Amino acid sequence: MSQFSLLGTRRFAPFFWTQALGAFNDNAFRNAMVMLVAFQLGLPDAQISLYTNLAPALFILPYFLFSATAGQLAEKFEKTRIIRVVKLFEIAAMAIAAVGFLTHHVSLLLVVLFLMGVHSTVFGPIKYSILPQALDRRELVGGNALVETGTQLAMLVGMILGNSLMLIAGYGTLAASIATIVIAVAGYLASRAIPVAPATAPQLTFNANPFSETWRVLKLTQADRAVWNAVLGISWFWFFGTVMIAQLPNYTRHVLGGDGSVNTLALTLFSLGTGIGSLLCERLSNRRVEIGLVPMGAFGLTVFAVDLFFARPSVASGATLDWWGFLTAQGAWRVALDLGMIGAFAGFYVVPLFAFVQSRTPRDRLSRVIAGNNIVNALLICAASGFGIGLTALGLATPTIFLVTGLINIAVAVYIFTLVPEFPMRFITWVLVNTLYRVRVDGLKQVPEEGAALVVCNHVSFMDPLILMASVRRPMRFVMYYKIFNIPVLKFVFRTAKAIPIAGRNEDPALMDAAFDRIDEALAAGDVVCIFPEGGLTRDGGIAPFRPGVERILARRPVPVVPLALRGMWGSIFSRRDSALHRARLPRRFWSRIELVGGEPVPATEASAAALQARVEALRGDMP
Repeated sequence: MSQFSLLGTRRFAPFFWTQALGAFNDNAFRNAMVMLVAFQLGLPDAQISLYTNLAPALFILPYFLFSATAGQLAEKFEKTRIIRVVKLFEIAAMAIAAVGFLTHHVSLLLVVLFLMGVHSTVFGPIKYSILPQALDRRELVGGNALVETGTQLAMLVGMILGNSLMLIAGYGTLAASIATIVIAVAGYLASRAIPVAPATAPQLTFNANPFSETWRVLKLTQADRAVWNAVLGISWFWFFGTVMIAQLPNYTRHVLGGDGSVNTLALTLFSLGTGIGSLLCERLSNRRVEIGLVPMGAFGLTVFAVDLFFARPSVASGATLDWWGFLTAQGAWRVALDLGMIGAFAGFYVVPLFAFVQSRTPRDRLSRVIAGNNIVNALLICAASGFGIGLTALGLATPTIFLVTGLINIAVAVYIFTLVPEFPMRFITWVLVNTLYRVRVDGLKQVPEEGAALVVCNHVSFMDPLILMASVRRPMRFVMYYKIFNIPVLKFVFRTAKAIPIAGRNEDPALMDAAFDRIDEALAAGDVVCIFPEGGLTRDGGIAPFRPGVERILARRPVPVVPLALRGMWGSIFSRRDSALHRARLPRRFWSRIELVGGEPVPATEASAAALQARVEALRGDMP
């Protein structure tokens, strides 16, 4: 089922449109205000500069003041009621904005800007914490991708509409006033259809002190190291994006020789690229939370940001081009490609990170973790503004700022991936599996989302653990022959995935006993452990008798057993078919079409080695 089918469901569509309309209105109002202040009131340059620099600070200030409080509200109370109150608040804010527009009262409009910052601050923790309640894990990446795409497009259209309405001679302020109020009302009506989203922590003791609660929320966000580093990754995305977008007006004017329409084109390419990249995440990740896309996204951001430094279209000195004139200039398409691809790789980067935070964080604290994420985001956005201003003050040209930002992106990515090896480990796994195989999966929902379980599977090639790792949504602890565990490059993957090396009793009895102890510890901790009970790779394509080790595990720790079967692996690269035929082992079936299927869990009391072997053989069928 395509991710777009979510737009036809009540559990997602009303929230999607509520969120999109809010982002649309936010940007329509802000750009209409900027047009009024900068171009239509005849204010001196110093006053315009004061207002335009004050505006972002006023909008971001509520994130520092109220994010922690908003996280508590989203945790303690039913989310739909909060959304409706927030949308009514937006209608009131837009009514005040109408007064400011019609009377040209700039101070009043700045107050509304602060109020819209409050609106976004309160809505933020709900925006991402409601998705895991409405969607199952298989839909989480697609849902996030649609929200990210909808937000980007809504922001873009809102910016264009805000500018365009204010250009209507004699009626610009009236048109902007009516439009923003109508959009706010539409957002409220859409929110009325959002299904109930019960409180996830109704027993939470509410802390009214925003400063102490902010500190508490940040500590809570740091509790899980992997989640915290994902939050840092998301916040770095906002830093990167803020620096890049803030430079676009000067870049389009001084480097591209374009007018305002070229700036709009640049924003459009970036937004469309982000939307396309976000939507592709579901397909590339096979509808699972695939953080292996994050390193690829980081790499792409740097490549195209650096190329933007070298891309210089041929524009006559002093020329002022419209968007079409720019596109027809020599070298312009390289710039357009760079902007679009920066957006696309931004989607690859940020969507899996949001899905990772949502899937890894317990429901009763997710809203507060999202609030902590928003606080860190706000800090990095402010830092990005200072960074851009500082580099400009040092005399760096805009393309050089792109170059510096792209190079720093690599350093930040390496730092984060060093702290959390799971990110590069998932990337290596994703690249290897998707390069060598075309995997179809079926029945993997049988692997429980919570609690301990033992997974058994037939063993055909050295790549089997990676295929299972890339296909099963829940992290698994693999038990594998120590010589396979020690294969160069893959050793990093297996060690990061906390695989358990094992040896035969005749080889290393101490290692074997230690392996069974670690298996029991993992199951006691509620993990999923995967074993290949044949004890080695198949030599003829058949399934060898399952060894009694599985019974030893279950006798010590009785947990449900989920049978899985690999189909079509025999004869693929890294299987032993060529060795059995006494010929060179070559990639005769590069990018093989294979299948991984799962069966009903077997209770520990019925899970003998012979019974489990029969289940796996039945699942595999006649496709070795």
